Amino acid sequence: MAEVSSIIAAVLSGVLVAALVFYVWGRRVERQATEQSQRLVLAAKEELMAVRENLHKSLDQKLASVDARDRDLHKFERQLEERSRSLDKREGGIGARLEQVAGLSAQEAKQELINRLENEARDEAAALVRSITEQAKKNADREAKKIIAMAIQRIAAEQTAESSVSAVILPSDEMKGRIIGREGRNIRAFEAATGVDVIIDDTPDTVVVSCFEPVRREVGRLALERLIADGRIHPGRIEEIVKKAKADVDTSIVEAGEQAVYDTGIRGMHAELVKLVGRMKYRTSYGQNILEHSKEVAYLAGMMAAELKLDVNLAKRGALLHDVGKVLTHEHDGTHVQLGVEQATKYGEHPIVINCIAAHHDDVPHDSSISVIVQAADAISGSRPGARREAFETYVKRLGDLEKLASEFKGVEKVFAIQAGREVRVVVTPEAVDDAAATKLTDEIARKIERELQYPGQIKVVVIRETRAVGVAR
Repeated sequence: MAEVSSIIAAVLSGVLVAALVFYVWGRRVERQATEQSQRLVLAAKEELMAVRENLHKSLDQKLASVDARDRDLHKFERQLEERSRSLDKREGGIGARLEQVAGLSAQEAKQELINRLENEARDEAAALVRSITEQAKKNADREAKKIIAMAIQRIAAEQTAESSVSAVILPSDEMKGRIIGREGRNIRAFEAATGVDVIIDDTPDTVVVSCFEPVRREVGRLALERLIADGRIHPGRIEEIVKKAKADVDTSIVEAGEQAVYDTGIRGMHAELVKLVGRMKYRTSYGQNILEHSKEVAYLAGMMAAELKLDVNLAKRGALLHDVGKVLTHEHDGTHVQLGVEQATKYGEHPIVINCIAAHHDDVPHDSSISVIVQAADAISGSRPGARREAFETYVKRLGDLEKLASEFKGVEKVFAIQAGREVRVVVTPEAVDDAAATKLTDEIARKIERELQYPGQIKVVVIRETRAVGVAR
């Protein structure tokens, strides 16, 4: 028991010693940790103080740099202000010197500069307009000539051979007496029934039927030929034959109209318009048969419309009907254009066709390209060689009117109508008309010719401006 007690005592003393040692060691470790923590905090504070000190030094340096740059900017601004005042002073001196040398004030010099720039701009604009116009004309002429040439080369038309009288061949001169009848009763009855004049003169075996109205003249010619062939000539027989001749001529008119419509490929035209077209067979203009002329215009217009991808049917209709009013001018008041528009409107033609009739002499503006084509085709058909006859007096008067009209413009020195009136050359005074004005004058003369003169085809206007420098060697 004593040993056990001693062992327990030894163990307890050992435990107490260990506990004491552990306590002492724990306190030492705790003290060391506290000291280490204090050293770390102190080091951090010292590092923070160093960073703050460096930051303050950097800010001070940057502020010093900004202040220096600000002082430099203020210095530069003062230099610029001084230079600006110096330039203003120099400009004032130069302006005063220029005014003194040129004898012009600043406002006058400015106006002079504006005027000079305006003149230069006007000259450049005129040159540009002339260049653009010439280029456009060159291209337009090339394409137009190509289209027109393709259309013309496919047309073969007869030359003019019409007149206002018809000759009737007699089997013998003895027939003249029978036509006259006892005391002239036969010839009076014939003229009263037909409305024509029968001219019997010394021409052997021939009498002449004369009438300004071509349909009546045709009725008279046909009736007289049938009376001569029949041999029975008296007032009763005359009335019977004339009645039959009128019916035959009316039938031939309808047939001619239907044939013309069929030949040109037109469909759906009103019967009355077809009849008017047929009457054109017995109507002439400057010796050119109106029906053949209208068919020719329809062919040309149709070909040009096809080339330009336009409505061929409308072009042909407008072309065939463009002169239809001419068959009514002996019976109604008004121009053939007005009468044609009235008939086409009455029988329900398309507005483009009506405009083709109304505008083919430029009485009204063109509403479509088709009406322009019809006008061009009309001019081609009417102005081709051999198409029309023109009295010498009318021809000479037209040339005189053409030269007189062009002479009325300011700056014109001489005027010459050449190429049978197809071209007019205008010589101008170079001091009065410059290059730009010459171009403008060409257009003005052309427009005045269009407004005031009647002429077939077209007229070319050429303005010639010539400057000569003359020196004398002595």
